[in-house]
Amino acid sequence: MTIKRKQNGSTLNVTVAGRIDTSTAPEFEAGVKPYLDGVDTLVIDFAEVNYVSSAGLRVLLSLHKLMMKKGEMKLINVCEAVNDVFEVTGFDEILNFEVAK
Repeated sequence: MTIKRKQNGSTLNVTVAGRIDTSTAPEFEAGVKPYLDGVDTLVIDFAEVNYVSSAGLRVLLSLHKLMMKKGEMKLINVCEAVNDVFEVTGFDEILNFEVAK
């Protein structure tokens, strides 16, 4: 998994590549959460994420709850496979995201 961060004012843009599963979810969380001081908008680009497990969903939910207190979180470029996971688990009703075209 690779995680790239770019902060622009109070917006943090994060690009993630790889699977977010039991073994990589802690790395994903550690690559985002510590960088949220002073951030009111978190944008996570999922263009190169093709799988999210329940451990990844837990991290997304944790980030979502944290950001809802400060501002907003948005996922962009979500692939159909990850979108399917969001729909099956009900996360499509919780998270703000855009499916890749």
